[in-house]
Formats: sequence, C-alpha cells, structure tokens
Amino acid sequence: MTGERSRLIETTEGATAGGRAASEATSTAGKAGQAQADPQTGHQVVVLLGGPSAEHDVSVVSGWAIADALSEAGLSVERIYIDLFGGWWSVPATASHGRPRPGAFDDPRAVGASGPRSPSRALEDMAARSPLPVVFPALHGPFGEDGTVQALLEAYDLPYAGAGVAASAVGMDKALYKRLVRGLGIEVVEWEEVAASSWARDREGVLDKLAAFSERVDERRLMVKPARMGSSVGMAIAHSPAERSRTLDEAFRYDTLVLIERYLDHPRELEVAVVGNEPQSLEAFGPGEVFPGREFYDYVAKYSAGVSETTIHAQIDDALGRRIRQTAIDAYRAIGCEGFARVDFLLVGEKLYLNEINTIPGFTPISLFPQLAAAGLGGFAAVCLKVVDLAVQRHSGRVRQRLTTADLPR
Repeated sequence: MTGERSRLIETTEGATAGGRAASEATSTAGKAGQAQADPQTGHQVVVLLGGPSAEHDVSVVSGWAIADALSEAGLSVERIYIDLFGGWWSVPATASHGRPRPGAFDDPRAVGASGPRSPSRALEDMAARSPLPVVFPALHGPFGEDGTVQALLEAYDLPYAGAGVAASAVGMDKALYKRLVRGLGIEVVEWEEVAASSWARDREGVLDKLAAFSERVDERRLMVKPARMGSSVGMAIAHSPAERSRTLDEAFRYDTLVLIERYLDHPRELEVAVVGNEPQSLEAFGPGEVFPGREFYDYVAKYSAGVSETTIHAQIDDALGRRIRQTAIDAYRAIGCEGFARVDFLLVGEKLYLNEINTIPGFTPISLFPQLAAAGLGGFAAVCLKVVDLAVQRHSGRVRQRLTTADLPR
C-alpha cells in the first residue's frame, strides 16, 4: 500500500475542502448546543480510528476529522488509534495539527500516545466511566465495519454510533446484501461468487464458470472485487479472459470470497446519504454524483487529489431524484440500519442499479457522505453531532431486562 499512502498524502495536503471542517464546526457549535449529546449531558465521545484493515489510512483521516469537529463543537473527545496489530492507543489531540498524514501514527509513542492496550482493557475502562462515553467507530473495512467492533461494544453495553451488529455484517458483505435487496425487488448488477477454497482447488473450473457467466450476460469484461472490503481495495476490471486469473489472485489477497459482476461501461455513479434510526423518520440527502478520473472509481480515483470530481447536486430530473432517495431509504431499512450510511447507485441510461451500502462511509475532505448530509443538516460538525445524538437516543431507548435464575425456563 506504499503507493496508495503517498497518494493519500497528496489528497490530505492538497484538497481544498479540508480546511472547512474546523470552521464549520465552530459555526454550528451554537446550534449543536441544543442536541442531546451536548456537553451538558456529560457524555464523552470516544472516536476509534485506524484499525487492522487495508483501509487503515483512510480511517485515520476520517476519524481525526470527526474528532476535531466534535471537539470544536464543545464535546469532550478521546481519540483511540487502533494499530494494524490490534493494539488500542489513546492519542492526544496534539498528535496532529489538522489531518494526519498517512503513516503519522505508525509509531504511536512518537506522537505521545499511551498504550497499547488490549480491546478488553480499553473497553473495560470505558464501561467503568459514568456516564458512559459514546463510541464513534470511524473504522472502515473488516473489524470496524463488519459487525466485529459493534459486537464488542454491545458486550460492554456501550452506546455507539452507526449500524448495529447484524446491519453492519450484512451491509459489509456485498454478496449477502445483493441477495437480500434483490429479493425485495431492487435491481442489482448480475454477479457470480467465488470462494478462495474453490479457486485454490479448481482454478480451471472457476474460469469455466466465469466464461459461462460472461457469455450469459453478453459482456467479456468483468468487474472483480473482494466481497467484504471497501474503498475499492482489491477491485479490478478483467478486460479479457486472460486477465481473470490475475484479478482473482489480487482480490483474494483481501478476502476469502470474491464477487464477479457484469461490467458496466462508464455508468453514472450516484450517492445518497441516509441519516436516522427509526424507519419512519429517516432523512435522505442527494443524490450527489462522482465523476471518476479513471476507468472506474478505484482507490486512486477516490483518494488522490485532482483525479476525480464530485458534486452534491447530480443533474437528474426531480422524479428520478425522488426515486433514488426512496430506494436508498428502502435499502437502508432492508438491513435494519441505524445512525447513518451512504447508499451507492449506478445509472446506465434509464436503468438504475443499487451498487452497495456503506455503514461507515468516509469522512475525508473529498468524501461525499458528509458533504451531502452537511447540506441538509447545517455543516460538517452538525452531521457528526447528529450521529452522536442518534447513538444516545438508541442506547437510552433500549429496554434492558436483567434476568434472574427465577426467569429461566425449567
């Protein structure tokens, strides 16, 4: 990932949108003071960033921006950096001035971090506080976005931002999610699934299967992607049958299950931000549009300054906009999502496909989710505060019945 790190450094240094986070946080602090999770409630916010995933560097940028915005808005914020080996470090706010450079925390002690602690020690410490802190997992990819850290937080009865265990797991697994939403009548791009065990055991058989799929969908080019990874890590286009083995090998570096989709030739890439807990009171913002500067919206296109362009106002007619927002809400409800998510679509002519849902979308300077939500909620800080509020509401609204031995069936 060395090359990718250098590109992300260019982005974090050069993106013009980056300087807005602190100013927006300050301008919205007064408005946010009416929120449930304001300083008067006593809730500290713990932002988790980094993580043992290929999306580690992106998570550091997202998490730092969230922590800065919440801190500027007046909340007490602790930043916990999770290293690639799973160690949890408490990082001082002075560790970086503005967005941290990729690799800035590779040696946490060098920036004044304390640790490392095991997840259990860190969670026990949080669970012992009164009132309980609200945990904001700004962790992209496996461990952070797939239900793993959510299950840990549930085990310690800690309030946390975003989707729960089941919604996170299903949303992260592109194969499961496609099956679910297709069953609800939402259009998705045709696909096949290949397990690492099948690829290791019978490469020729897998390639024959993909050849049959290619013929069935009448497209020799195939999109190959890890099933449970984000930021387009491990994704590639197999332009010909000869490239399929190489792209599968690359995808299997990141997951044990790979999706192979029918290639769509330069579709319009549309994104919607959805915010809320209760199905009847969800808010959808957008759609925005991405204009990739490369063949598809890969890691370089997403995180290199100046490669791609985005807008929060896609040029589409009102009827299609309403349809896309409603489909995004339906896709969000389908997995019982809570808090926030970004729902992505592909548009080819009049044909609309649901691409995927991201239950912890990026909060980087060029990420569309915070831009879309900020336009409707009043700024970057207002979005972060809203997400924290939703975490507090969900946790406080839960009915917790402690069982005794008398309650057990005999």
